[in-house]
Amino acid sequence: MRPIVTIVSAARRRAWLTIIASVMLAGAGLAYAAQHLRIDTDTDNLFARSLPWRQADIRESQNFPQFDRLIVAVVRAATPEEAKETAAALNAALAADKTNFNDSSYPAGDDFYSREGLLLLPPDQLAKLLTSIVAAQPFLGQLAADPSARGLLNGLALIAQGVQAGANLTPYDGALKSVQRNLQAAAAGKPVPLSWQSLIGGNIGNGDGEFVLAHPVLDQGTLQPGGVATAALMRIAATLPDVRAGRATVDYTGQIPLSDEEFASLTQGLLTGGIISVLLIALWLFLAVRSWRLIVPILLTLVLGLALTISFAAVFIGVLNLISVAFAILFIGLAVDFAIQFCVRLRDVNLVSSELSDAIPRTAREAGGQIALAAVATSCGFFAFAPTSFIGVAELGIIAGAGMLIALLCTITFLPALLRVFSPRTNKMQLGLPYGEQMDGFLQKRRRGVLMVFAVLGLAGAGAAATIGFDANPLNTKDPNTESMRTLSTLLANPATNPFYADALTPNLAAARALGAKLAALPQVAGVISGATFVPEDQDQKLAMLAQARNILAPTLLAAATPPATPVGAADIRAALVKTQQAIAGVAPQLPKDSPLLALAATMVKLEGCSDAQLMAMNAALTRFLPGELAQLTASLNAAPITVQSLPKSVAADWFLPNGQVRVEALPDGAAQTTAGLRQFTKAVLAIAPDAGGPAISTIATAQTILNSFREAALLAFLAIMVILLLVFRNLRGPLLVLATLGMSILLTALFAKIIGLSINYANIIALPLLLGVGVSFNVYFVMNFRMGMRKFLSSATAHAVLFSALTTGTAFGTLAASHDRGTASMGVLLLISLLAVLIATSFFLPALLYTVVNALENARKKKS
Repeated sequence: MRPIVTIVSAARRRAWLTIIASVMLAGAGLAYAAQHLRIDTDTDNLFARSLPWRQADIRESQNFPQFDRLIVAVVRAATPEEAKETAAALNAALAADKTNFNDSSYPAGDDFYSREGLLLLPPDQLAKLLTSIVAAQPFLGQLAADPSARGLLNGLALIAQGVQAGANLTPYDGALKSVQRNLQAAAAGKPVPLSWQSLIGGNIGNGDGEFVLAHPVLDQGTLQPGGVATAALMRIAATLPDVRAGRATVDYTGQIPLSDEEFASLTQGLLTGGIISVLLIALWLFLAVRSWRLIVPILLTLVLGLALTISFAAVFIGVLNLISVAFAILFIGLAVDFAIQFCVRLRDVNLVSSELSDAIPRTAREAGGQIALAAVATSCGFFAFAPTSFIGVAELGIIAGAGMLIALLCTITFLPALLRVFSPRTNKMQLGLPYGEQMDGFLQKRRRGVLMVFAVLGLAGAGAAATIGFDANPLNTKDPNTESMRTLSTLLANPATNPFYADALTPNLAAARALGAKLAALPQVAGVISGATFVPEDQDQKLAMLAQARNILAPTLLAAATPPATPVGAADIRAALVKTQQAIAGVAPQLPKDSPLLALAATMVKLEGCSDAQLMAMNAALTRFLPGELAQLTASLNAAPITVQSLPKSVAADWFLPNGQVRVEALPDGAAQTTAGLRQFTKAVLAIAPDAGGPAISTIATAQTILNSFREAALLAFLAIMVILLLVFRNLRGPLLVLATLGMSILLTALFAKIIGLSINYANIIALPLLLGVGVSFNVYFVMNFRMGMRKFLSSATAHAVLFSALTTGTAFGTLAASHDRGTASMGVLLLISLLAVLIATSFFLPALLYTVVNALENARKKKS
């Protein structure tokens, strides 16, 4: 370790030159970073573009760009008509706002669905709907001729007459109850619109609301590129009439707000957490070194190392992603160990060498090699991720790996220079852990029992490692309390709006129908939609059914097309109230006690006492959507045959490519909300359509890529660390001791994670390379001390330094554990329990192992002598 001693001595002698040069270098690096280091908020870029599933995603984005980088507004209202009206108004306003939105669409609002929507229903559903409409012809005829409250009341009178003739009202109970609720609200002075779509059209549509899809103008220079556009959407929504009236709501989700909110969650509370973390680190440093003249140099060395690491990232990487942005906290947590080790060992050296000019080089001789080995081994743990396809962690590995070497350089140059300037006082206190000597004695005596306990824990950890789950659902790493996650959660139960679908391209319609039939037969598939869905079969049969219903309803449709001669007045409504009450009273003995007609009659009594203005307000509310629904009925009964050529561009673009290929989309069942269920869904789909893609496929492929990357990195890290240890120790014993303790740390981490119910996900799996780094560095200190002849481990200055290094590292990681982002928080938790596992293995398992080796060596020596 002579080079390290030389460097430390030179830095100490030329202290001010070293300090000034280091600060100038860091300043220049930060200035460069401010101009060139950017943040990539696109989570797609976390993985290599060369991966097959990434290529499939890229092709899909190119083929169907309308589904990519969206803000999805979800409009819900008290009635389907209000939801549609609000969605149409929102879409028009967003499309007009070119400052914040590139474009906007309201797919369900296309006239195609108003005209040809009934042809898209299966024949049995269409027959059932048409039968219901035809059966209600007398009632509809009355409404068509008189689209007012009077017409509605007269229609109710006709229904009462039907009871006299023996008609069964049970099928109409729901509609009658709906009308009764609206009349009740009007009688209370709070009239609300009546949903005629529900009464006439069977409420066909999406029960989860209406969807408006907007492509926002993104500001890539911020952590939330879509934040301004999202805020604009909500401002526009707040101005819409039904939203202002409290009758409709507009929520949002989509890739853009989900990504924005994830970054917001990462940064939320960062300043407060950072301040608390720094204060706690300062406290641990005080307890570790007991002198501000040592604490300040340690902190300044840490700041310099962080600045230089940021500069490295700017020069060699140029971009930070969702994962690599966490390097700063990881650097603080790990790099502080080197400075603590140096300063604690300096205090220990001060007991026998009071002159600083002698103590600093002597500390470098005793601890410099250990710190260098720990830094290089930790760095290898990070660099092992560089060749993997998990670009997010690969970049983190490069930055953090370089950061460890930078931290080492700062520790042997900048720190000695600062120590020369601050001139810490001579230490007079023996260092070591409280009760360290007693613990050393206990571990020496009970080493076999301790190792047996750890053997049991290791077996339990092996079982835990084999059974611990991997949560592939990226939604489970996000903050569930954000707006976009709350909105998305309400959509997951409906297969039609579940984001984890799978899709495939087929050469033509016939192939799309064949594939759709195969996929629909799978138990894991809740439904299939394809281009063939919009060019349905059996159109001749359906058109004949529509023609028959149109002929039967011809008088009604004709009346609907002719506006009434005179508008209705309050007196007309009062007369209709009396007439309808009399009709219901005439059949009351034939009605069950819970009949909606009887409730309607009671409500009409209250309405008679209302003012003319209240009755006219009721009339306006009841008939607000009636003309539109009658026109919709007329248009849908006059549907024309659908062909690929007749499809509007807005519909065709979602399902057909210019070369004739047809998209087929498989919707998952409810089980796909779990990782196991999603895996089964993708496996079943791929067995039939091997080239299928989509979010479900890419989610599982992402999980497999992550696992493969970590297996590859773990193997590379193990081999690299083994080679380094062999080069340093020049025998197998030292490396095996280090790696055995590291293995125990990994098994204990798995056991602790299993106990607290923590599953592995794509965010917290990043803790594993850090476990390698911390575990190796702590173990190296003890094993190298053993190699140098030390036989008291827990009562040594090294143990003292390890404890406070662990506390400072744990404090930095605790900042992550307190994050509002669930993925980051789970990473912090896993880091903390892995740190605890490392501390337990290093403090108890490794000393017991070392004492066993000592005993074996002594026995071997005795036999030889």
